[in-house]
Amino acid sequence: MIVDYSLQNASQIYYLMSQSIIPRPIAWIVTQNRDKVVNIAPFSYFSPLSSNPPTLVVSIGHKSDKTPKDTLKNIRESKVCTICMPRENDLEKLDKSARELDENISEAKLFDIKTKILNKLFPPVIETSAVAFFCKFYKEIALDKSKTVPIVLKIKEQYIDDRFCKKESGKIYVDYKPLARVGKSYGLINLL
Repeated sequence: MIVDYSLQNASQIYYLMSQSIIPRPIAWIVTQNRDKVVNIAPFSYFSPLSSNPPTLVVSIGHKSDKTPKDTLKNIRESKVCTICMPRENDLEKLDKSARELDENISEAKLFDIKTKILNKLFPPVIETSAVAFFCKFYKEIALDKSKTVPIVLKIKEQYIDDRFCKKESGKIYVDYKPLARVGKSYGLINLL
């Protein structure tokens, strides 16, 4: 079967891509609005882009009323975000944090997601994350007729929880089981 994307609606294309391109890493993106309200939202259209310069890309959609999602709005305004990598024990709160809320309601407070400030220039880190990236806005990519906005983020610093940090032969390794989106479900990536 060959599926012609030009004959499919956006919902069907999303379903086909998200069911076929697996596993997809999940980014739990932490931003703050002008009033310092902490916004936490999960994204599975997220990926590393380059190591030189160290960049990531995330595609961010719009709310049901067609206004930009809080994450997109906050990154556009503040030019910074913290990307946390969720773990298996975060699944319930991860799902809850995907809900559409008013921009002045913090998922951290509403769903009891504990955070800590590790770098005063960036939003806080989710305490349960093994890894987090402190990122600055780099570039927004315009896609014709797209309902999502790809944002390129430059990694300025990376946090690794000491329990998951290994050093061998002068190199730093991260040793944890990443959580990924696998179709409609989640899975742990077990390293061989």
